[in-house]
Amino acid sequence: MKRIALFLALAMLLTVLTLGCGQQVVKDEPNVTGEEVQKEQTVEEKLELEPLSPVVKVTVGMKEVVSDGGVLIGMAKGYYKELGIEIESVAFNTGQDMINALGASQLDVGCTVTASGLFNAILRDIPIKIVGDKGINVAGQGYYRLMIRKDLVDEIKDFEDLRGRKLAVVGTASLDEIALDRVLNQGGMTTNDVDLQVIRSFPDIVAAMSNKSIDGGMIIEPFVAAAIANDIADPWKDPSEYDPDAQTALLVYGKSMLDRPEVANRFMVAYIKALRDYNDAFFKNLNKEEMISILAEYSVVKEKELYEKMFPVGLNPDGFVRMKGVQMDLDWYIQRGLLKGELKAEDVVDNRFAEYAVKVLGEYGK
Repeated sequence: MKRIALFLALAMLLTVLTLGCGQQVVKDEPNVTGEEVQKEQTVEEKLELEPLSPVVKVTVGMKEVVSDGGVLIGMAKGYYKELGIEIESVAFNTGQDMINALGASQLDVGCTVTASGLFNAILRDIPIKIVGDKGINVAGQGYYRLMIRKDLVDEIKDFEDLRGRKLAVVGTASLDEIALDRVLNQGGMTTNDVDLQVIRSFPDIVAAMSNKSIDGGMIIEPFVAAAIANDIADPWKDPSEYDPDAQTALLVYGKSMLDRPEVANRFMVAYIKALRDYNDAFFKNLNKEEMISILAEYSVVKEKELYEKMFPVGLNPDGFVRMKGVQMDLDWYIQRGLLKGELKAEDVVDNRFAEYAVKVLGEYGK
């Protein structure tokens, strides 16, 4: 009998404790709907992505080429406008002029390539940062490459055959010489082992191949497609064979953007949304006709037919640059004494803005 009484007492005590715990759980987890929970989870992002008011004008230095698609498509689709940003395109005669304007807060965003001037500005503590991708070669479809005269393809078959040849770039101590140097490295050479010609525009390099005054040159689209179509030059080897990690073009923020993260973050969200539209069109064949129409209207490449012939520029749909490629460029400049100090990729690249955009938009679906 005593055992039964003891058992009942323990059972009652256990019931009370269980009920007490259950009451505590209910207290900690209020009865809310799934919609309310989702609203609570996203409210911070929604607040951060309220359109800027008043509207903020952002000046962008660019040549309005196809690799500027992240800006051009975003303008056409209204991605910047819906976040309270008005884009103003600004043209510069030289890359150094653009860098100077960025450092002086006379320009907000730059669409450019690596150059000793950019990195030396950073070494002088001028607040400029690489913040996003603006162009890479896609394996098998290199949009920026060495082309060889069509009549020389049987003579220049391998890297070693380039020795002593007359090869052209649009500039030295910048992306173009670096790219050609890496081609030559595959044959145990540098630009010192060829007859290096500086021809200041890509169309003029194609023309020089046409009149046979040079043997080849570093060319970018749409001039690659034009040279092939006119039987002037051969695309030769794909860049994946000689420069697979290259970071060809860059999106750069100046002081005025770095000092205004609320503007910088929104710009990057719009930019990456546009990059994803571009990738959907040219690598997934989704809404391609619309994207071609936009680029034909907003970029300097007006002929829609060319877009079907060109090798498409690669644009990372999550916005990040190739850190290895940036470091390789830095090493190249340092080895040649073109930088006035030491720099690492982490010193010149700021991924915060791309990371923010990916957090808001989610990672791109491959």
